[in-house]
Amino acid sequence: MSAMAQPGSVVEAPATDRELAEFRELQARFASSFATLFDDPALPRTVLILPSLSLDQQVLARITGVHHYEERMLCLLLLLRMPRTRVIYVTSTPISETIIDYYLHLLPGVPGVHARSRLTLISCNDASPAPLTRKVLQRPHVLDRIRAAISDPGSAHMTCFTVTELERKLALALGLPIYGCDPSLLHWGSKSGSRKVFREAGIELPLGFEDLGDAGQLAAALCELKRTRPALRRAVVKLNEGFSGEGNAVIELADAPVDASLLPWLRDRLPAMAFEAKGMTWELYEDRLRSMGGIVEEFIPGAVKQSPSAQLRIDPVGRLEAVSTHDQVLGGANGQIFLGCRFPADRDYRLDIQARGVRVAQVLAQKGVLGRFGVDFISVKESGSWRHVAIEINLRKGGTTHPFLMLQFLTDGRYDPETGEFLTPSGRPCCYYASDNLEAERYRGLTPFDLVDIAVVNGLHFHAASSEGVAFHLIGALSEFGKLGVVCIGRDHARADALYRNTVDVLDRESTAARPRRF
Repeated sequence: MSAMAQPGSVVEAPATDRELAEFRELQARFASSFATLFDDPALPRTVLILPSLSLDQQVLARITGVHHYEERMLCLLLLLRMPRTRVIYVTSTPISETIIDYYLHLLPGVPGVHARSRLTLISCNDASPAPLTRKVLQRPHVLDRIRAAISDPGSAHMTCFTVTELERKLALALGLPIYGCDPSLLHWGSKSGSRKVFREAGIELPLGFEDLGDAGQLAAALCELKRTRPALRRAVVKLNEGFSGEGNAVIELADAPVDASLLPWLRDRLPAMAFEAKGMTWELYEDRLRSMGGIVEEFIPGAVKQSPSAQLRIDPVGRLEAVSTHDQVLGGANGQIFLGCRFPADRDYRLDIQARGVRVAQVLAQKGVLGRFGVDFISVKESGSWRHVAIEINLRKGGTTHPFLMLQFLTDGRYDPETGEFLTPSGRPCCYYASDNLEAERYRGLTPFDLVDIAVVNGLHFHAASSEGVAFHLIGALSEFGKLGVVCIGRDHARADALYRNTVDVLDRESTAARPRRF
């Protein structure tokens, strides 16, 4: 067998007891050194950033420009502000030097040349629709280049978008711990596992059923849901490993019969569900349901309804920290697709959301969960007060992670869990509006260089003096897909929203007009 084929067979093999024990030992060593290393930013360390989308590939394929989502973790290049930190960033395909230069120039107080000398970029040169981690594991020479870039494995660790069996295999191949959740615990972040954790934490969740494995179980669960709550007009079906709402579907129940014909009526209606993912079919959805399982829940109605989330972190020594709260901006046919977020969440309920998130984190910490994660809610205003219903846990970095890290790194500020606000070192509050889905056909053809040109001429920068401005991400998706990410930071929500509107106006104007070359 060739060198390429041998690692491939290892990649697909289930973890052995010995491998699981070795991984536990790696993580235990990380915990023992964590406090000393992470509490002193001047100490040397190496961070291997692996932004692999090790998720369901058929669901991922429904997201426009998804292979560029490996760029969302480029915000972690701002770790290079710590003068003795080295970063290794691995991607499927090379990232434009213009994009790298853009991020390095966001570094406060660090010359770009100094930061660039401590950054190693490694590409698999493979744009195929497979998880990046699998590509790395199948390339012995790429593994060797990563090893060569790590001067001291004892002060190095991996950080990933999500941690699966693939990332665990890579950690063992490199002898590096992961700052993230053990894959053996990931079921607690599935839709079914989330419902069980919410019950254990004693917080409200939607009426529904979990651990559904096929169309028959789904129809039976919907039948029981409708009979339990006859006035229910809609229900939501979710794939266990769906993300960003792409695994969701809505079924209308308003016209459902109330007699013995309800179950066959539901079976007939399943193929006509409203799927959130573009191009999704019942045949594909049913196949995904059989392979990963799913849940069904009541659709929570409300004239005044928000979708907030709380972000939390459990570090390797077991310390639990509330990180942030956001109001998610949702779209799609039924308002279930993640489009962006506002930080912080509404003042009326941000601390209530945070408190419920902490209760969830306490349960997860007891189960051994590690790293950053989010808890999503639906909040409905009823008779002047808010009702909060927990809907899912994301045991990975999500769409709210990179905007908050950008804010944190750009301002050197801190989150105050007592107020739910973010404050700069001078005590100035910061808010932001962030989106991964600033998308328009007219933006196609704009290169990273064009975007930088537009930003410079129109003042679309982050200004350190005022702690306000604009930062871009997903820049690599712009030319091919007309898609871009943006974080607009302002002193309050109104200012952040105004910065976003101005950014859209500038991009619309510049992408439709013939522009002279400026330099």
